[in-house]
Amino acid sequence: MPEFLIFTLTANLGAMGDLAGHERRGSLGWPGRSAILGLLGAAMGIERNGDFSALDGLRMAVAVFDQGQPLRDYHTVETIPTAAAKRPQSRPEALRVDRLRTNTTITLRDYRQGALYGVAVWGGDLLPLCAGLLRPGFTLYLGRKSCPLAAPVGARIVQAESVEAALAGVQLPPWREGAVAKLLICDATDAPAETHREQRHDQPLDRAKWHFAPREVAFQAVHIAPGGQP
Repeated sequence: MPEFLIFTLTANLGAMGDLAGHERRGSLGWPGRSAILGLLGAAMGIERNGDFSALDGLRMAVAVFDQGQPLRDYHTVETIPTAAAKRPQSRPEALRVDRLRTNTTITLRDYRQGALYGVAVWGGDLLPLCAGLLRPGFTLYLGRKSCPLAAPVGARIVQAESVEAALAGVQLPPWREGAVAKLLICDATDAPAETHREQRHDQPLDRAKWHFAPREVAFQAVHIAPGGQP
């Protein structure tokens, strides 16, 4: 039977991709490929500008136990038009110099509250990934740095006949025991032909320029109830 690395992601607040303009930062209802690769890279201690090529061949699937409730946060961003010319030594100094000429903009940040996902990864060297998730090189987040995980990921490697069977072995947090996943999201090439499909730009193309290639993902109705060995 094939081997899968399985783990759980949950946070009080999570933010997972979507619009990334200056005034709006959206969040979808599940973590995409780029988010999971970034989390695995952080677990392995890879810097943001480091070499992620060892992760590019991984295949993955996400079981949605709870998409969480949407939350919108309002931020204000204050800019100082003449600050660059006056070369202030600090932000407080810049504000004192040009307090009457600042530009204030309202920006929006979307989050998901209480989201819960099971993740399965396969098709690569899983042992170092599992070890990294258990003892991460960098702090793990569910999206932004303001979204630390609410529970250990409980990473482990299992053998199973299918992705669904593997994800039945994820360890849910004690306060979420009994949760059932009704939706499985994976690459379209790993799903039956009759499943619903959509295109998502979450395949890292150029990490330095934040460019992403399109990927077709499939949405499968499932019933995954963790609680036993797959």
